Amino acid sequence: MAREQYQSLTEQMYYILLALLEPRCGVDISARAKQVSRGRIQIGPGTLYTLLGKFEGEDMIRAVYSEGRRRYYQITGKGRYMLQKEYERLQLLVEEGRIYLEEQDK
Repeated sequence: MAREQYQSLTEQMYYILLALLEPRCGVDISARAKQVSRGRIQIGPGTLYTLLGKFEGEDMIRAVYSEGRRRYYQITGKGRYMLQKEYERLQLLVEEGRIYLEEQDK
């Protein structure tokens, strides 16, 4: 799941990592992604737990504690780096698009 392999994160990946800037369990991660995206992104349990497993395997997140059956995860330094790189990539896309779209509006 290294950035070199994927070159970018899917929206679900991006919002999961963003949600994990604070420790959260699965249901809270999904709720936070939905909240931050203003309802645009909904992450089902199958997608969520598949991605959590991949992220954990790549040391992008780690389980920090458990309460009953709930495991709480948090982003690691590597995951934060990946999130930051994706944020910068998205900003660049917007800026490059703005230049051309504003030219079209003139």
